[in-house]
Amino acid sequence: MDQTPITRERIAATATAIRRFVRRTPLVEADMSDFGLPAGPLTFKLELLQHSGSFKARGAFANLLLRDVPAAGVVAASGGNHGVAVAYAAQRLGLPATIFVPDITSPAKAERIRNYGAHLVVAGTRYADALAASEAHVAQTGAMPVHAFDQTETLLGQGTVGMELEEDAPDIDTLLVAVGGGGLIGGIAAWYAGRIKIVAVEPEQAPTLHAALAAGMPVDAPAGGIAADSLAPRRVGEMMFSIARANVAEVVLVSDDAIREAQSALWSGLRLVTEPGGAAAFAALLTGRYRPSPTERVAVLLCGANTTAVDFEG
Repeated sequence: MDQTPITRERIAATATAIRRFVRRTPLVEADMSDFGLPAGPLTFKLELLQHSGSFKARGAFANLLLRDVPAAGVVAASGGNHGVAVAYAAQRLGLPATIFVPDITSPAKAERIRNYGAHLVVAGTRYADALAASEAHVAQTGAMPVHAFDQTETLLGQGTVGMELEEDAPDIDTLLVAVGGGGLIGGIAAWYAGRIKIVAVEPEQAPTLHAALAAGMPVDAPAGGIAADSLAPRRVGEMMFSIARANVAEVVLVSDDAIREAQSALWSGLRLVTEPGGAAAFAALLTGRYRPSPTERVAVLLCGANTTAVDFEG
């Protein structure tokens, strides 16, 4: 595995490589008062509008374009979104793909993987089970593994979100980002390199980065909750951990109820459909788990929309 640093220069080069395959996702400018919070500017980065329904398409294309893919194709283990993204990228590039998912993967994500033409295999009850099954498949077939977060190209691809955000919203002070395995926040934190405050947001039932920072290394954490198919990989990646330790200001934990409230608020206020993991970062702001100062310019990354639960008003 490539262990060279995840630098701004490499992220910029990756952005060039994947540009024609990914969307430059838009921003929505709002005010905190729109959501019943003390007034202040609020920027949303709408990465939920990315191809395949999440930011994961960036890392998927980075892997498939920057690495040598064998005739056996590619293999990925995923709670859902990474698998959807790899399946989509493989279809666009004409490559065979096999995707391993746990049985907690949402039907919406499983259906999208199949619709993109990948071979879907359900293995175990958690992401770690699917990962183990995918590794056995790689050993048997020689296919190229595309790791959801602990892979250089994955981090480089996800880092392009930070590059876009800085170009389009150069005046933000703080960015809230949801964390599962840490590929997204790792890439973004490598891009900003401490120049803004980056706040990690995790479900209370899947505190992977919180546990890692407390232990001084990646360690197993609980892997449950409403966002378990996107934010519960058991532990964060080794590669992102040193980046996060140096460049992530704090970790905020949110409840499942807070995530549901954030989904509903985004639908009511902006008519945006987010999956639980996609709304987690906003939940920290909405429920006061993160309280910005009166002059702080805050951005929230909405990272995924692969859900069929669109009627939040019941």
